[in-house]
Amino acid sequence: MNRSDVIVVGAGISGLTAAWRLASAGRRVKVLEANKRVGGRTLNHRFASGEVVEVGGQWVGPTQERILSLLAELNLSTFPQWNQGDNLTLFGGRLKPYHGTIPRFAPHALLDVLQAHVRLDRMAREISLNDPSLHPKAEHWDRLTFAEWLRRNVRTSTGRKVFELMSGAVFAASPHDLSFLHVLFYIRSGTNLDTLLGVEGGAQQDRIQGGSQRICQTLAERLGDAVHTGEPIRAVRQSDSGVELVSDRGVHHASRVIFAIPPTQLLRITQEPLLPSWRDQLLQRLPQGAVIKCMALYDMPFWRDRGFSGQATSEVGPVRLTFDNSIPDSPRGVLLGFIEGDEARQWNARPAGDRRGQVLDCFARYFGEEALKPIDYVDKSWAEEPFARGCYAALFPPGLWTSGAARLREPYGRLHFAGTETATRWMGYFDGAVEAGERAASEVLGAADEGEAYVRHLGIA
Repeated sequence: MNRSDVIVVGAGISGLTAAWRLASAGRRVKVLEANKRVGGRTLNHRFASGEVVEVGGQWVGPTQERILSLLAELNLSTFPQWNQGDNLTLFGGRLKPYHGTIPRFAPHALLDVLQAHVRLDRMAREISLNDPSLHPKAEHWDRLTFAEWLRRNVRTSTGRKVFELMSGAVFAASPHDLSFLHVLFYIRSGTNLDTLLGVEGGAQQDRIQGGSQRICQTLAERLGDAVHTGEPIRAVRQSDSGVELVSDRGVHHASRVIFAIPPTQLLRITQEPLLPSWRDQLLQRLPQGAVIKCMALYDMPFWRDRGFSGQATSEVGPVRLTFDNSIPDSPRGVLLGFIEGDEARQWNARPAGDRRGQVLDCFARYFGEEALKPIDYVDKSWAEEPFARGCYAALFPPGLWTSGAARLREPYGRLHFAGTETATRWMGYFDGAVEAGERAASEVLGAADEGEAYVRHLGIA
């Protein structure tokens, strides 16, 4: 019989972290990945000229202790995100330079943004990371969308547009997609708004040498033959003696299984017995964010000679946020742009070839006509990935946290659940993925007696 102690479904950062911790503890582990590659929502792209960039997640930063510790363990190094020169903002038809996180708006608009910023941080500090629904105002805040809160509390149109940009940058979603309680939880999970949005001292501070997919590639190399790619799981059957997984290539057996996949992907796998109805209902309400990540390669980073950092924000799309994504050991330059939220959904309905011209037009609007003539270009729509169906992470709409969403990280019989959406700190980021993987591995390691009693209690046979 093809049997393991533990099977991990999903070879992203969370799943491979769980597998590595279990293998290091002496467990027989197998990793089954639906894609023909490891990496999950990280993915490197090599331009024809040799430069490697990330068309998936890419940044790490301060307070993300778990991912930084894992990078050190894997002997992977980081380098700072380029952050020198003037940032640019395009609001009201005027392109203006600025420094820091928040552009220099008119005094009344800037004051409006700052007061909302302070209020959000203050309210977020009150949120429980283990269960946001415990807050006395949770029911009220979870009924509100972020858009509704902005309409009631941000007086200027400029201020509301700034927070719409923030919503796209952090969630790959529009404010109307999000529970206000979830926004507060996310701010708390990522320390505070400045940390979530910032470069130096923030979540976008550093990149990984060789590209972020190297995290998963290195873990997979260490796990060796335990990792199987191109093997999507179609059915799961629990019994009192173990778990049976049916894939496109055969049947696998294990004592326990860890699912480390985007939440809604679990609904595409036949379950025997069925998942509890409360879990199924919650999973049905967890769509992924929408983002198209776009990069243009140039002979040189020409914007630097003009004193620009490569960072731009704009009220005009489709690309409303840009970064300098150049590689330190290359003379060439890379501009990175994001299409997010509703605009990403609209562009996903159009031919992929139409995007390039619009993206380059946006780059030229910010940095000049030279941006229209790259030597290479790539973009990636994560909604089109069959085993992700979106990025950066799942969106929590109104009513989800107060319907018991914190329980999604609970085991069900012999099934355990990882993935960044089940994290408490840095949900949606690499650090959250590591936390969730390590927590699921710890559950399995501690489950020998208590877990078997739980399985019997559920009556799974």
